[in-house]
Amino acid sequence: MHFRFLGNSGLKISELTYGNWLTHGSQVENDTATACVRAALDVGITTFDTADVYANTVAESVLGDALVGERRESLEILTKVYWPTGPKGPNDTGLSRKHVRESIDGSLRRLRTDYVDLYQAHRYDHETPLEETMQAFADVVRQGKALYIGVSEWTADQIRAGHALAKDLGVQLVSNQPQYSMLWRVIEPEVVPTSRELGVSQIVWSPIAQGVLTGKYEPGAPLPAGSRATDEKGGANMIKSFLRDDVLERVQGLRPVADELGLTMAQLAIAWVLANDNVSAAIIGASRPEQVHDNAKAAGVELPAEVLARIDEVLGDVVVADPAETAKASPPKRLV
Repeated sequence: MHFRFLGNSGLKISELTYGNWLTHGSQVENDTATACVRAALDVGITTFDTADVYANTVAESVLGDALVGERRESLEILTKVYWPTGPKGPNDTGLSRKHVRESIDGSLRRLRTDYVDLYQAHRYDHETPLEETMQAFADVVRQGKALYIGVSEWTADQIRAGHALAKDLGVQLVSNQPQYSMLWRVIEPEVVPTSRELGVSQIVWSPIAQGVLTGKYEPGAPLPAGSRATDEKGGANMIKSFLRDDVLERVQGLRPVADELGLTMAQLAIAWVLANDNVSAAIIGASRPEQVHDNAKAAGVELPAEVLARIDEVLGDVVVADPAETAKASPPKRLV
């Protein structure tokens, strides 16, 4: 396993980070989830990403249980706050001082730890003053409940404003967690240049585009049984935009590229996001331990410039790169 610095901090995280969105507490049984975590540890992954909203807090508990007995100092545990949790009352969501304070305590309890290495704003809260949010996050750091703070799916302007307030408050905003893959490159025009300037790095989710970049979805063919695309509770809505025949045809064109490099298509996709020097880690999920072992082989793979250019040529105009897409990730109003 290879390790990279998180932003301009002194903290290193494993360039493959294990995430449990959609799996722990929902798609897979707890014993399988534990086996996947053990597989991640076996391949050298030390960084684990979760969020309070995953399976309505259950995913944090499953991860906490799976890590019992591990040396806490040898792990980096990341979680997030924003989306509705619990009974989903009017204050059970957002980035208000009240919700941040209560959420960090709940996350620590479920994760069975005294602190998290990174506490992330899961979206931008348009209904809470940014000053209130950043003060609440700064207090979490000062109380020793988190070492660093980060954000997820914030625009370049939002990152700049949050970073400035964090700096004034004496805490480090070191990361952003966006969707990023060969097919979804909306962070490249604005978020990445701004992040480089500020010393913020990306921890990217969905590097294989919800599984589309594995090549298992073929144009004109029925959706594979048991796949994410057929699971209405497991992300089917999110994958729909990638399931157009023109996209799937282009993705199949990547197969010769992967074959020539001796990689699976998933490994090629993960290696591609890690080729971006502003990316600290790619988050991988799994419903089986074998998937962890397979994806881990992407660690340390370096793609030559000519391969990157060939990938661009193969995918052509099906790539989404409009920076305006990032702003759409944060609802204008809270959901409850």
